[in-house]
Amino acid sequence: MPRPPTNQPKRRLDKRRQIADGTGNVTSHAEIILLAVTGMSPAILTETVWALARENPSVLPDRIVVLTTTVGKNQIERELFTPQAHFNDQCCWDCLREKLQERGHDMKVRLRFDPASDLHILTRWDESSHRNLFLSDIRTADDNEAVADCILEFVRSIVESPDTRLIASIAGGRKTMGTLLYACMTLVGREVDRLTHVLVNEPFDDARLSPRFYFPEQPSAELTTPENKTVRAAAAHIDLADVPFVPLRNLFARELGRMPGRFSALVVQCSEGIRKRSGNSVKLVVHRSRPEIEVNGIRVKLSPKEQLLALFLADRSRKAQPAFAAYKEAENSLNEYREQLRREAPENDFSDWRRSNSIVSDFDEQEIRKAISRFRKKLIAAGPEAMVLLPFLPEAGRLSIDLPRKQISVIG
Repeated sequence: MPRPPTNQPKRRLDKRRQIADGTGNVTSHAEIILLAVTGMSPAILTETVWALARENPSVLPDRIVVLTTTVGKNQIERELFTPQAHFNDQCCWDCLREKLQERGHDMKVRLRFDPASDLHILTRWDESSHRNLFLSDIRTADDNEAVADCILEFVRSIVESPDTRLIASIAGGRKTMGTLLYACMTLVGREVDRLTHVLVNEPFDDARLSPRFYFPEQPSAELTTPENKTVRAAAAHIDLADVPFVPLRNLFARELGRMPGRFSALVVQCSEGIRKRSGNSVKLVVHRSRPEIEVNGIRVKLSPKEQLLALFLADRSRKAQPAFAAYKEAENSLNEYREQLRREAPENDFSDWRRSNSIVSDFDEQEIRKAISRFRKKLIAAGPEAMVLLPFLPEAGRLSIDLPRKQISVIG
């Protein structure tokens, strides 16, 4: 099993500080942390900060934290923290802070961004060397799994404190990085947190501009396009979009403290929790005398084989009998149940489904699979109201109707 990354975020979260607002009053202020996943586009950091500063009221992060690769870290250090001639021999980040200071923003405690401590290289545990390897890119399934764990740990380290507000940016890096950050925000993010994506109009989003665009008031005001046209940085329009997300942590307030640390385990646990909760809104009625079930009042007609399986599993659920771990394990029990049903049918009523020729022969594993598949198709054909039963039907590794007992009824 991959081990957690060694460059885990430090659990140092500033307490609420007392600051003076515009009226001179002293108020409490939650630390605002901008967390970004980025690769070869450091400009998304300066663009996001500029857009936040332009909001009404303005929002300036106290601290910047970036998750990136070895290549991305080098790119950020080169573009944002290395003095450049076109930035008047300053680095881009210092120029950004100066321009925001000129606009009246207090930069004494804002935009803390130290490349040595706030640029975190993503890692993957390597079984052969028994150590964490820094990632230069994210390409394999193992890479993505490790990155998911790392992003989740950083997000959790921030949202665990009530004295922080998180602004998570999905604008940079590979698409999988942004997708994983979105998933982590859905799993553990709070209503007070934000998920953002920054957009810049053409041609300012083109990395081939010389020099590159970082923010509208950058010292290098004139930029040259690949077509040798000149454009002015001041003409750029930066739009910051808030990406909606559903904070699932509200569903798991009790469990959150003991949730597993790994991303995949957390997804499984949350999915299972949601499925169990949704099961309380599904009512299943299985008829014994006719091949028919009702899902929340919606009638669905089944074949004798499908009805036999539905009735068998419903009875087991109502008796709190355990699920079969494999379909083959159910063969003997199902066939005994089939014989019992046939004996229950009225002797002279040959129209009763329990006397159907289709269930005279024994069921095997293949017949069970086919019956489940046809059952699913009939629920889908019956429409959305009946399809709510689908997540609770048998699946690989579980042969049961996984609804609470009180939600299942068997009637004559």
